[in-house]
Amino acid sequence: MSNDRKQRAEQMRKERERADKRQRNIITVAIVVVVVALVGVGAYAVNAASVDKNEDLVAPKNVTDDYGIVYDTAAAGGEVKADAKPVEVELYEDFQCPACRSFEEISSQFLKQQVQSGAITIVYRPFSFLDSQSLNEYSSRSTNAALCALDTGGVEDYVKVHDYLYANQPQEGTAGPENGALVQALDGLGITGVDECVRSERFVPWIEKAKEFAQDGDRKVSGTPTVYVGGEKVDSPTPAALQQAITAAAAS
Repeated sequence: MSNDRKQRAEQMRKERERADKRQRNIITVAIVVVVVALVGVGAYAVNAASVDKNEDLVAPKNVTDDYGIVYDTAAAGGEVKADAKPVEVELYEDFQCPACRSFEEISSQFLKQQVQSGAITIVYRPFSFLDSQSLNEYSSRSTNAALCALDTGGVEDYVKVHDYLYANQPQEGTAGPENGALVQALDGLGITGVDECVRSERFVPWIEKAKEFAQDGDRKVSGTPTVYVGGEKVDSPTPAALQQAITAAAAS
């Protein structure tokens, strides 16, 4: 092979190498661009989902920052005394819970008398964990209906719905009233303007957060009814045991 042919062959080889290198560089840059784009899309999706979740988490009016509904002497129609120091009674409840219904039947009248007298303040704490014991997630939906009443009318309306729901509790493992029926029930109690709130299940995300707070917070709640009097748990909350706990808390 002549020197000219060798030089041309060598030149062609070098040009092919340079072309291959340029192609590899283009491919590498393209891959990097695609990866960066995918990361950006993923970050946007996560952020968007977070924003949507936060937007869905609407708190009802008349609740505390720690997911409580306060029923005090004024709400019960009692005389509020300037020097009153009521004991706080916390009730973790689920409207689907048969044991909660039994607790209400035995102790509700006693506790309401104590609220009206100024001896205690009740803090209702929704703990809706029994959707699995209903064919249509009645646990959280019934709580949502009560919260819709609270949102529009205040704690007095919440207590009305609270008492109605326990008095008309469906049997575990069955389907509770659908949202339309709950709207009609509230209307029968004189509570109106809640149709959209009940049907859209507006406060269900808040209810879930309330349950998580109770489970993961200081109380470590795992079931209902769970009762605390003056910050101390009462394991067998009969009226007698509650009275004893209230007296002890008031004296401390």
